[in-house]
Amino acid sequence: MEQENKFLAMWDCNGLECLFDISDLEYDGMISSLKGEASKAPFNIGMMMMRARYNSQRAYEIYSFTTTPSITEDDIRNLFEEDPQNIVDSIRKLGNKIYSDYTPSSKKMIA
Repeated sequence: MEQENKFLAMWDCNGLECLFDISDLEYDGMISSLKGEASKAPFNIGMMMMRARYNSQRAYEIYSFTTTPSITEDDIRNLFEEDPQNIVDSIRKLGNKIYSDYTPSSKKMIA
């Protein structure tokens, strides 16, 4: 059985800002630890959250989520380009929220 893919995504009102494949992050950290080396993540979550907090007008969201092995990083990027609302709704429903300025609107527009 193949391992699920794990991702970390950050987006705002303008679209996807960054996407990281974190599937092997735990394994890489363990190997670095066994070698006596410091492990280095490809992102700085603290800086990402600081950027989101100081630009709250852009409604940043940071989530981690898993996918089936057949869905790649390129597939996720394509979904953000082709149908951003669908992928965002799916991630909100199934992913793990790390940070979010998003507030759903409960107001209905009357024409």
